[in-house]
Amino acid sequence: MDIFESLESEVRCYCRNWDTVFERAAGSMIYGEDGREYVDFFSGAGALNYGHNHPALLRPLVEYLLSGAVVHSLDMKTAAKRRFLETFHELILKPRDLDYKVMFPGPTGTNCVEAALKLARKVTGRPHILGFTNAFHGMTLGSLAVTGNSMKRHGAGVPLSNASSIPYDGFLDGGAPDFQWLRLALDDRGSGLEKPAAIIVETVQGEGGLRAARAAWLRELSDICHQHGILLIVDDVQAGCGRTGTFFSFEESGIVPDIVCLSKSISGFGLPLALTLFKRELDVWKPGEHNGTFRGHNLAFVTGAAALEHFWQDRHFEARIAARADQLQAGLARIADAADGATVRGRGLLAGIHYTDANAAGKIAAEAFARGLLVETSGPEDEVLKTMPALTISAEDLGRGLAILAGAAESVTGTGRRTVLKTVA
Repeated sequence: MDIFESLESEVRCYCRNWDTVFERAAGSMIYGEDGREYVDFFSGAGALNYGHNHPALLRPLVEYLLSGAVVHSLDMKTAAKRRFLETFHELILKPRDLDYKVMFPGPTGTNCVEAALKLARKVTGRPHILGFTNAFHGMTLGSLAVTGNSMKRHGAGVPLSNASSIPYDGFLDGGAPDFQWLRLALDDRGSGLEKPAAIIVETVQGEGGLRAARAAWLRELSDICHQHGILLIVDDVQAGCGRTGTFFSFEESGIVPDIVCLSKSISGFGLPLALTLFKRELDVWKPGEHNGTFRGHNLAFVTGAAALEHFWQDRHFEARIAARADQLQAGLARIADAADGATVRGRGLLAGIHYTDANAAGKIAAEAFARGLLVETSGPEDEVLKTMPALTISAEDLGRGLAILAGAAESVTGTGRRTVLKTVA
């Protein structure tokens, strides 16, 4: 028995599916200590949108460390924080006309969600939050309360209160008009629904099966919130930072959320960093009312600013993401066409294949790993094969990964149909 099995908790997960010791990584490739290479369609669960060890981010990080600059500083002022805030304002908020205050709530996605829920309750004086079916917002108690997955909810060990789930886009499969129940319940004093402080939503449900909300659906949700004085929170932890094509996943819908949660790739390098953004008038916090030792990680500020400057200052970056997204979607469509009932889900470079056989996606992911590709599953029954290649992946590496995936899918589904995947320049 190795040290991982003998000493590490049974809670470990990814290492069970990818049973190798990884040693180094570059771009969209990751290497085991045995020398075997893998194409990475996982990207650190979305924390590595710019790939592994990108030199434009690695170089300033190493220089910062060697300079003797401040590494840990809680929420104190540092030169690294100033540069990050200035860059984020100039390259992200200002061009999109978003007048958000920036809060550093703690290092992870669930930290920024917890801060968002707490702030919504504080601003409105109301305790209840509405989330959506199949949502995932984190593993701490407040985030779990608005998460749909029953296995993850059961891990809490206590009742999860002050939250309810309502149907996500497509959940009712056209059986009722969008938001019919919610509109009636909010207008009817006998409905039993407490007026919520906020509604929290993912524009694409990354862990919940890659359901993607339509722009019109998001606009209607935003309208309902405004009509009833309910704050709208968009959880962009996984779908943000360019993953769906634009920096914020909600941009194409034209909505302006009251609160936005960002983490994962906001540091650009896989370093812990999270932001809770909110409209200026919502900044009712008292100093120290929400606290934490690791709220401001200076190393993440350095790489985060470098990522914004290197990628989002480039007017053509979104076009390059779109090209790779088209290539991915086309490749997935060809793979899905070879299996009865399989359909492509998601948006941009957060996309995958839903299989009617709930066991197929897991088997394909395992076979893909055996062939040299990291890819995971999602959905309540792990029925969706989920791909998240880096935004910076080359057409050649993306084509190589899709070819591996096609071979694995054909091996598992046994369709016998030949899927041809061409590299798109």
